[in-house]
Amino acid sequence: MAAAFVGLQAFAGDGMIEITKLNDVKISVNAELIEMVEEVPDTVITLTTGKKIFVKESRQKIENLVKSYKRDIFRQIMNINE
Repeated sequence: MAAAFVGLQAFAGDGMIEITKLNDVKISVNAELIEMVEEVPDTVITLTTGKKIFVKESRQKIENLVKSYKRDIFRQIMNINE
């Protein structure tokens, strides 16, 4: 089982990524609170609070969302410093 920091569309600025729960409900999760993502076989996001969220997206998809969010934050920081 691979675990990865991660974390649909990433929203820079508010720290949220949009994911889909197993019951097809879309929710936004704070990307900064994601501690671990596992596929067991369903994808489970564990937050730093200990809460677990079962989602439809793959571990890789969530990782890509979080990377995209972090890239957007970095770009915003670089633009501020120019």
